[in-house]
Amino acid sequence: MTQNPQDAELKTERSRLRRSHERGSYDRDTLYSVLDAMPLAHIGYQLDGRPSVLPTLQWREGDHLYWHGSSASRAIRAMEGADVCITVTLIDGYVLARSAFHHSVNFRSAMVFGRAEKIVDPAAKEARLKAMTDGLFPGRWETLRPITEQEIKATAVLRIPIEEASAKIRDGAPKDDEEDYALPIWAGVVPMSLQLQHPEADPANLSGVNMPDHLSRIRIG
Repeated sequence: MTQNPQDAELKTERSRLRRSHERGSYDRDTLYSVLDAMPLAHIGYQLDGRPSVLPTLQWREGDHLYWHGSSASRAIRAMEGADVCITVTLIDGYVLARSAFHHSVNFRSAMVFGRAEKIVDPAAKEARLKAMTDGLFPGRWETLRPITEQEIKATAVLRIPIEEASAKIRDGAPKDDEEDYALPIWAGVVPMSLQLQHPEADPANLSGVNMPDHLSRIRIG
């Protein structure tokens, strides 16, 4: 089958899959569907010459991936101008095969490589924080106390261009050795998903403050 050149748009020597390459994808639509479905990311970086990983929230605007943290954070300072690796993963189910060897999980994952750039302009930084807030909680930014100059200064926002990346997806039934399909052993998939629960009000809420309508629009990713 002839591959569409766009299907390999994000494929590089660093991002290409070495194992289970049939599960890999390098087109933006597939990659973005994973990134947009899960806000929690893990960022690999070097701190004092040693490997470290930071769990944090990520969000995508166009062809850039963003995250934020304290301006005083050692991790943020170490990432600025350095190469990082950002991963996002969702588990969609346990896969129970007829042998322990072939047990697996159904999942969607994304891995993005790039050099972290710090957003310096305060107005641009505020716009990115608004995009993050409204992306997670649609319509909430305008209902909040305005962000202060000091809060903007205390918050660092970094980004990388999405130019070198891969998505990896496993779905469907177990894949057993051919002879094992004749065994009287139950096999199948146990689906799983993240679900939002009913909002719980802060006990410190003022009397008469009702839950806002925009909470009904909150989704995971």
